[in-house]
Amino acid sequence: MENQPDVVVSVKGATIYQNGMPVLSDVYFDVHKGEFVYIVGRTGSGKTSLLKTLYADLPLYKGDVEVAGIQLFNIKRRDIAKLRRRIGIVFQDFQLLMDRSVADNLFFVMRATGWRSTAKMKQRMNEVLLRVGLSGATSKMPHQLSGGEQQRVVIARALLNEPAILIADEPTGNLDPAVGEEIMDLFMKINRSGTAVLMATHNYQFIEQFPARVLKCEHGTLLDSTLHNFDLKTLF
Repeated sequence: MENQPDVVVSVKGATIYQNGMPVLSDVYFDVHKGEFVYIVGRTGSGKTSLLKTLYADLPLYKGDVEVAGIQLFNIKRRDIAKLRRRIGIVFQDFQLLMDRSVADNLFFVMRATGWRSTAKMKQRMNEVLLRVGLSGATSKMPHQLSGGEQQRVVIARALLNEPAILIADEPTGNLDPAVGEEIMDLFMKINRSGTAVLMATHNYQFIEQFPARVLKCEHGTLLDSTLHNFDLKTLF
């Protein structure tokens, strides 16, 4: 599959499975370098399964999908590791290691993705924590942080390897509205710096406040706001 140089996600004719059953069929879309794209849809419509397919947590059985230069059809284990080094993933439930400090959470990821120099690891850790507004949090344990602060650590973790794209699944879903707005503002700043963002959300207010292209999962299909007119309010 030949992609344009600025395409970081290319999906052509994909079928997305959820619990062994197809939930989205004949999916086509691209995400370009530096683009911000929302994915919306009711619970069970396939949003999370689509994202999991893009970061190879679910297998791709049909279609051509390329993410950050990696082909996902019949992807091999070593290429999954390579893919995860090229993208950043932000989860709704944080998935931090609760028995380790913020610094050790970040060091764990860096070691797992091939970092060897302690000096460079410390420098990069400080850079990403400064970027998310948590430069003084290195020695804190996750339970000592608020939900918003934990999500900032997750975003810092996702930025460690300078990813081509951040894939975020309901990143504000467990946060109160004011904190969620701060996290959205942080995503927008990261996006403006050149990192593409693909974000699943249920929050219509965020789409109104931070408008961007929208992909809608509905009735087993994926519709693109650049190609179709649809009422987003009916999905929330």
